[in-house]
Amino acid sequence: MGLLAEYYLPGLHVSEHAIDVPLDWDGHEPGRGFDGPHIKLFYRVLTAPDHIHDDLPLLLFLQGGPGGAGPRPLDPESDGWIGEAVRHFRVVLPDQRGTGRSSHIDSNVIGAMDGEAGADHLMHFLADSIVRDFEHLRRTEFAGSLWTTLGQSYGGFLTLTYLSLFPTALAAAFTTGGIPHVPADATEVYLHTFPRMRRKTEQFTDRYPLDRARLDALADILASRRVELPNGDPFTVERLQTLGSSFGMKPSFERVHWLLDEAFAAGDGSASETSPLTDEFLADVVTATSSNALYWPLQEFIYANGELEAPIDWAAQRVRDTMPGFSADARPLLLTGEAVFPWMFEQERALRPFRAAVETLMRRTRFGTIYDEGQLARNTVPLQAAVYFDDMYVDSSLSLDTLSRIGNAHWWVTNEFEHDGVHGAKVFRHLFQEALDRGDLRKLF
Repeated sequence: MGLLAEYYLPGLHVSEHAIDVPLDWDGHEPGRGFDGPHIKLFYRVLTAPDHIHDDLPLLLFLQGGPGGAGPRPLDPESDGWIGEAVRHFRVVLPDQRGTGRSSHIDSNVIGAMDGEAGADHLMHFLADSIVRDFEHLRRTEFAGSLWTTLGQSYGGFLTLTYLSLFPTALAAAFTTGGIPHVPADATEVYLHTFPRMRRKTEQFTDRYPLDRARLDALADILASRRVELPNGDPFTVERLQTLGSSFGMKPSFERVHWLLDEAFAAGDGSASETSPLTDEFLADVVTATSSNALYWPLQEFIYANGELEAPIDWAAQRVRDTMPGFSADARPLLLTGEAVFPWMFEQERALRPFRAAVETLMRRTRFGTIYDEGQLARNTVPLQAAVYFDDMYVDSSLSLDTLSRIGNAHWWVTNEFEHDGVHGAKVFRHLFQEALDRGDLRKLF
């Protein structure tokens, strides 16, 4: 299996591996040889120490994102689902192509290309290629054994791609907060999620009224004078607004509250337009508003399925422009969620090298096929989905509409958790037990 290393974490046996996959899957079939440019696909296999020599079924974890590397666990309980999963499975944690240790993509790679070349390159890092990597992995390194998949957030999008392209590869599938609307439409997504961003901001400032004044004072400061972040980026009102990007997870309200608590150097922590901003606050803003290299560049293209009727053309910005309440000049200031905007590729140093490539992709209408509605309707693979009723990122009404048209799909709707509920101990355990009770896992156990 191309073993690179083998070791123990507390309560886990870990093995590390890497294989070659084609950069471009066009003209290649997973499981067969290939020629031309290739990249590395890195993955880990986790096993409970008392199951190392047991022939357990395989659970493939499909990471959220886009552009997300696989989890780096500390112990079986640090990511709650892992503790439950290793009781029943060997857990496969890949770094999706371009992330982590899988031929990493960042500004240094894209910055060396012009817009067309950069766009062509980024096209190879979307769901159709990711899923073919994993199917190649299954066929070549795991003797064609069936996967059970657990898809978190964007991992749920990948799940539907897998069920569309290679349905016979899966014994069962679980998703958490990750059922996209099919047919996919980026504009539709933001028409649903911007109102949720507004409600989340209002819930936050209702819980912490002082923070409403702090946000408005900060916005007025940033609008009136240039403030620079420690990494050299300009600190603008628009970037301040992106502090809301984590509001769909817990305990993000509290994290943002304590970040704002230390914003002003003068006085007692209350809002002050004349106060300098603290170094600690500015450093925390960099951390809170930065993401991995592929997350924002690929964000809107995860909704691009096949031939589009029109270019995506900055869907989130177009929707935002119809909602004056989200203007940088509006008060009280509204925060934004999981949405990418053109200014990011001008103001953020890490994203500037991606600008030409992303602008080119925004004008394209031809992408790989990631969903086959007919195949999803005929699906026979048991699919168990956790749908979070108040999810800020993946609208629950759109998820439920999709699930109603997928064969053999089951869903659990809950408002007990936010978008990151899988990281606790309850969600995967609940889904797994429901699947067991229905007999959906009889091929495995």
